[in-house]
Amino acid sequence: MVTAGIAREQGFAINALTIDYNQRHRREIDAARLIAGVLGATRHVVLPLDLRQFGGSALTDDIAVPKDGVGTDIPVTYVPARNLVFLSLTLAWAEAIGARDIFIGVNALDYSGYPDCRPEFIEGFARLAELATKAGAEGQGFNIHAPLQFLGKAEIAVEAHRLGFDPAISWSCYDPQPDGAACGLCDSCRLRRDGFAKAGLVDTTRYAI
Repeated sequence: MVTAGIAREQGFAINALTIDYNQRHRREIDAARLIAGVLGATRHVVLPLDLRQFGGSALTDDIAVPKDGVGTDIPVTYVPARNLVFLSLTLAWAEAIGARDIFIGVNALDYSGYPDCRPEFIEGFARLAELATKAGAEGQGFNIHAPLQFLGKAEIAVEAHRLGFDPAISWSCYDPQPDGAACGLCDSCRLRRDGFAKAGLVDTTRYAI
């Protein structure tokens, strides 16, 4: 949400891509539709890709989402190569529609240790995009923007506030509850709540705990 808001602020038209990978937190797909509408996206594609066929993550397999605090190891909520898969699909769509700027909301500070959020990954993918595409071969480069990469969660919360967004329309929780509330205990909920608290801002998200 904040990444797209920054892109719009910079004068870009928004073509939004959401991957429905049959993840546990499918509530985020509804949030993405709402955000695309709020942002006035030119187009919003929800692309099905069933990563439950692969499994290997608490988000795509029958593995419990950890709720005992944010650890230092890569958690079981890591989905194998997810951002690489997502960026590859985004690159394909960007080339198809003639777009040369790709925005992704990865964050390398207050996060859960995912390797595909690191600056080295984004830099590596930018180089790969030049080699993997007709546009790149013809000298038409792609710009990979990661405006939240070096911001803490508190700084991201401040940006959401500055851009005029209601936090409740976005979604972070890895384990949505049956009544639609965020669990309040998974890594993502803990980091989100802590960010708003440090920023001194109200998080309007409804948490079960």
